[in-house]
Amino acid sequence: MTELRQSLVCQSPLIVSGTLPQLNVFFYHTGHTVYILQISQDPLVHHGCHFCRAVHAFCNMQMLIMNGLHTMSDDAPEDETLPAACIAYYKVIVMANLIQKGANGTRADDTKGMKGLIIDWITPKGQSLIPHIHHNVKSGCGFNHVCTGALLCPAGLNWNNLETCTKLTNGEIQVAGDQWPMFLYVNYMYDPEDPWNGLLCSGLLISIRLNDACSVDQQPKATCSGNAHIHSMCLMMKVSLAYITTQVFSCTDLMMDCKCFYNSILELLNDPDEKGEVDQLMAWWNHQVFALYSDIKWFLSKNSALSRICAKWVEYNERNAVIIDASN
Repeated sequence: MTELRQSLVCQSPLIVSGTLPQLNVFFYHTGHTVYILQISQDPLVHHGCHFCRAVHAFCNMQMLIMNGLHTMSDDAPEDETLPAACIAYYKVIVMANLIQKGANGTRADDTKGMKGLIIDWITPKGQSLIPHIHHNVKSGCGFNHVCTGALLCPAGLNWNNLETCTKLTNGEIQVAGDQWPMFLYVNYMYDPEDPWNGLLCSGLLISIRLNDACSVDQQPKATCSGNAHIHSMCLMMKVSLAYITTQVFSCTDLMMDCKCFYNSILELLNDPDEKGEVDQLMAWWNHQVFALYSDIKWFLSKNSALSRICAKWVEYNERNAVIIDASN
């Protein structure tokens, strides 16, 4: 139930009831007393959260919606008056801003607490990182730390090479978005002869994905439901896999072009020439994330009622095919 609380007592009875959807509050009055009804998060903001994780993480919602409406209205009669058109345009802008708010907030929230968790995940059990990285301090990590620098080093470059390490640290080597870091690979090892080997299967990515599902320790939390559970998702999506790879970087990170990095991962996963490798990768992820997932084909039981029904339809279609061929 939403919380109802008295917030203002005024002397004038000229209070108009109304809503402010941008602020998620509802004003109404009884006599001379004004009440504010606090409404839960706008549904469009929630849709924006899901859009970011499952459709596209870096999208201009206003442009997307306006272009979609423009395309839909190409064949529509232009009988709308100017005031009505202005009102409709304003509503579209409000909707787009709410969805964009959800998408932007999701990226910020998903990366906000990731640094501390990643430090815990990359620290060997019973040991500590040298030099120590503080959870609440932004400096001292990235290419400025030997451990995190090794994980962020682009595949194909040798972090153990002093010259390479120095140039990455001082910024002489600028990392492009399509230069993928080592943390994407199993055991953080890259094989230039087989670049698909272990790609997007690292333990760090699995930890990030399970953290998004609020089950880092594989125990459900009563106060938190994962995005997959809320939306009844039972398969790992390519967009979701691309999204978790970007959660290591903030949108304002100067070390990596997050949009280019995200788009380059998506391009690979959607490349028809790589379908065989991608299908194997997604099946592997489904087994990691969804405990009940199975890619074993199901066969009908012999002499079952369902098998007999299917057989009858096959016989019916075969007879119809023979009749059609005979009539021709």
